[in-house]
Amino acid sequence: MTSPSSPGGDRTFSLHGKVALVTGASRGIGAATAKLLAAQGASVGVNYVSNEARAREVVSAIEAAGGRAVAVRGSVGEQAEVEAMVRQVEEELGPIDILVCNADAVREFTVKPFVDLSWAEFEDLLTGETKAVFYPVGAVVGGMMKRGAGTIINVSSQLSRRAQEGMAGHSSGKAAVDALTRTLANELGPHGIRVNAVAPGLVQTEASASMWSGDQGQDGGPGLMARMRQMTPLRRIATPEDVAGAIVMLASDAASFVTGVYLDVNGGMTMR
Repeated sequence: MTSPSSPGGDRTFSLHGKVALVTGASRGIGAATAKLLAAQGASVGVNYVSNEARAREVVSAIEAAGGRAVAVRGSVGEQAEVEAMVRQVEEELGPIDILVCNADAVREFTVKPFVDLSWAEFEDLLTGETKAVFYPVGAVVGGMMKRGAGTIINVSSQLSRRAQEGMAGHSSGKAAVDALTRTLANELGPHGIRVNAVAPGLVQTEASASMWSGDQGQDGGPGLMARMRQMTPLRRIATPEDVAGAIVMLASDAASFVTGVYLDVNGGMTMR
């Protein structure tokens, strides 16, 4: 079998000649996505806000593997910074064909029961999640419309459709991202632009490290990791690379007739 990038082979998953921008790409799902997009041939803008060193590590890893990437600073919650970031990527790499909205613009990730949640805390979560899609999409969509092509992938969450105590703000924000994804898919489809969402469950990242209690709980019974694995048909916890694979598939021509989709990436824990 020939590889997607081999001469004369199946190029369905190849992203050669494409330019991608991944927000929040200095670690976790964003970093894994940037590396996999580059492995499929895309030139990648690696966005970060504060950790320039980590973003440059991602760029170095891509370049060491023969790819092309640039680290670009910018908060997805600030329109001017997003527009400057997009300009930098387009000046250094070319027009953006693929946008992955992975970052958020939440000031403080608040986990509280609704009765203890203030409006300011709720609003921060709600607007922080949606700004992180609204501003980047707004900055790239004009160019995509002129070229008549483009793909946008928004990172949502299982919690946009599943209730969990303390997550009223986060769930509402991600549900808004889902609704915006569908609306964008409907409005931008006639311009050749596809818009989809991936919805991971629990993923083993640095951001979720505090949740892991090991295979054994304090009471001697199964710990969180063991319980989650047992509840998942594939019997393991997701890695950032698992989510990146779904994102890259949606970015490729393999998904050329897929738009407006909410794709579960949870090992079968949720089946719809």
